[in-house]
Amino acid sequence: MDEGFYIVTEVRSLIEIRHVTKSFAIKSETLTALDDVSLSIQDGDLVGVIGMSGAGKTTLLRCLSLLEKPDSGEILIDGENLLAAKDKKLTEYRKKIGVVFQGYHLLEQATVSQNIAFPLELNHEKKEVVDKRVQELIQLVDLRGKEHVYPSQLSGGQKQRVAIARALASSPKLLLCDEPTSALDALTTRSILQLLSDIHLKTGVTILIITHELLVVKSICQRVVVINEGKFVEEGLVKEVFAHPKHDNTRLLLGLEVTE
Repeated sequence: MDEGFYIVTEVRSLIEIRHVTKSFAIKSETLTALDDVSLSIQDGDLVGVIGMSGAGKTTLLRCLSLLEKPDSGEILIDGENLLAAKDKKLTEYRKKIGVVFQGYHLLEQATVSQNIAFPLELNHEKKEVVDKRVQELIQLVDLRGKEHVYPSQLSGGQKQRVAIARALASSPKLLLCDEPTSALDALTTRSILQLLSDIHLKTGVTILIITHELLVVKSICQRVVVINEGKFVEEGLVKEVFAHPKHDNTRLLLGLEVTE
């Protein structure tokens, strides 16, 4: 090898949020939930977005999952603008994004296996493909023996495992998690965080977690974005942001004294 020769490993942005704004009309007023926000999420990232209630976290998730359309800006996945996509192309993009909703949102009259299979059946996958993928996910989220059980017979942690498996059914590139541990006790919270960490390690899926809990970000996230009043006020590696917070809102979240 020639002296001085080296290999450059390119870091690729999976998601690009560019100058996104989203407002809502409430009676005679306008609430700006996202205010000209921009962010790059690299392929393979595990990112936490943290902020107080009303900061804009859920609106961000809903825009990323295309449940809400921003008033302006762009959201790109693999370099393609989701907001410009229509019909078949839009359906293809949606398959790249899995969402774990706050509150599970499971089908109560369907078994664990049927809940996990649901998005695959919506995509008209063949039965043998569906069955194989469901069994893979049952193993991944450690629900062996619960295949034919209904949600009412599951604990909160088990329901969350089903919700995570269902979100992964179509092998998405991006997994969005909306407050994935907010309804769980401390012990179950640790098990779900460990599960998400293991999934990230085993599959390489990019994960973005919306949360108000410092424990979630400190436990498993590599990067953190702090959101306040619809703006991203601080962003970086978790250990650096939490050790040396620059914005008063970050200091408030950490329980530190704010600067004057």
